[in-house]
Amino acid sequence: MPFNGEKQCVGEDQPSDSDSSRFSESMASLSDYECSRQSFTSDSSSKSSSPASTSPPRVVTFDEVMAAARNLSNMTLAHEIAVNENFQLKQDALPESSLAGRVRHIVHQAFWDVLESELNAEPPEYEHAIKLFEEIREILLSFLTPGGNRLRNQICEVLDTDLIRQQAEHSAVDIQGLANYVISTMGKLCAPVRDDDIRELKATNNIVEVLRQIFHVLDLMKMDMVNFTIRSLRPHLQRQLIDYERTKFQEILEETPSALDQTTEWIKESVHEELLSLSEATLTPGAENHSKPSLSPTLVLNNSYLKLLQWDYQKKELPETLMTDGARLQELTEKLNQLKMIACLALITNNMVGALTDGQPELAVRLKRISAVLLEGMNKETFNLKEVLNSIGIQTCVEVNKTLMERGLPALNAEVQANLVGQFSSIEEEDNPIWSLIDKRIQLYMKSLLCLPSPPRCMPPVPGGLAVVQQELESLGSQYANIVNLNKQVYGPFYANILRKLLFGEEATGKAEASSSTN
Repeated sequence: MPFNGEKQCVGEDQPSDSDSSRFSESMASLSDYECSRQSFTSDSSSKSSSPASTSPPRVVTFDEVMAAARNLSNMTLAHEIAVNENFQLKQDALPESSLAGRVRHIVHQAFWDVLESELNAEPPEYEHAIKLFEEIREILLSFLTPGGNRLRNQICEVLDTDLIRQQAEHSAVDIQGLANYVISTMGKLCAPVRDDDIRELKATNNIVEVLRQIFHVLDLMKMDMVNFTIRSLRPHLQRQLIDYERTKFQEILEETPSALDQTTEWIKESVHEELLSLSEATLTPGAENHSKPSLSPTLVLNNSYLKLLQWDYQKKELPETLMTDGARLQELTEKLNQLKMIACLALITNNMVGALTDGQPELAVRLKRISAVLLEGMNKETFNLKEVLNSIGIQTCVEVNKTLMERGLPALNAEVQANLVGQFSSIEEEDNPIWSLIDKRIQLYMKSLLCLPSPPRCMPPVPGGLAVVQQELESLGSQYANIVNLNKQVYGPFYANILRKLLFGEEATGKAEASSSTN
């Protein structure tokens, strides 16, 4: 059988060298602001993707909107299959308590009750059973590969509905024998995970129940086949993903000219922040202020990506170019916030009682585990962070005192314990210095990841105060860098167009062209 023993492919492989070179070409003009404007006017994407267009908005028809929606759906599905190694389709299961679930159960039960009454009649009525075997035959044939002619011929011969109907007219049809043949054939075609289901089918004596369960197992086998096909296609999709997503997004942009509005605002916000930062630096006493501040497009784009780590995914729309990774980015951000909190708690504990617990690594492991468990789900709206932090503080005092007593040392006095719990509880307050410090260091670490080549030769050093979450931080950082690097490769030409508009306005364009013509 075609999908026995197949191994899933990793869904988040690094992009190939050829893909990286294509992105390097499309973003080469973004490496430095001082390059000539001519390099910014040659781009691989069509003019319709440029946000700089001043053409009046055109009317978008319903068909165009639906075409764009289909393109987005196809692109999202292909992206998910390519990058998510655990992606698989599952059967829709209606809740039994729902109206739709009850209706379906009643209709199905009525059908099987009618079939049972027909087979138990004198003489038996076989027409419905014959139609079921006809449907079973078509399903079994759909599982066969093009080379399975021998089994195909056998299935068609044994489940020949015309022959079965003739046998039924003479009361010579063997329904149980046909069912046994079907079960035996299913056992040859199914994945190993269905072996137990096949054994249960063979042990069932009631013919109506056998037919009912045959269809149930066939539905599961169809899902197995679809997911096997998905796993087989994944390596191909991974190789073609960059060109495919870029082409599909171009089609969306042609159907919906406003499809880059959120992306433009996302990058524009970083441009303004970087210009403000540069302006403040040039206004320092004694600084030369004759030249206009210049920005590196690569720096602007990287800082835009860093914003995603502090994004409010509940209230703020993601840039259109990151929609396919929205769920992954949100999950990554939530895990990162939990790591920040654990690092803050560890830093406070170390500062207050580190001298007393020095040389006790098992204590640090226990405290980290306690914090991680209690902070699970901290990004939910119903999560009471202040109360949980207070509980972690109390539990930390218990663990520290236990360790001190084991070493023959006095327990923490009430004042130290109250101070420790109080500092834990204050982390959730706005502008807490410990939180700000840890957040700044994590941002610095993530920023350093974006400056590395793809794939990186080694991970950058973790800043001080983050050693307690180093392993988890490196894992999250690697996932984040993979998402960003793939996104850059896919949407590099679109970002280039946006950055041209934001960094090289009409006035800057004229100067660049004049300068170029005189050289």
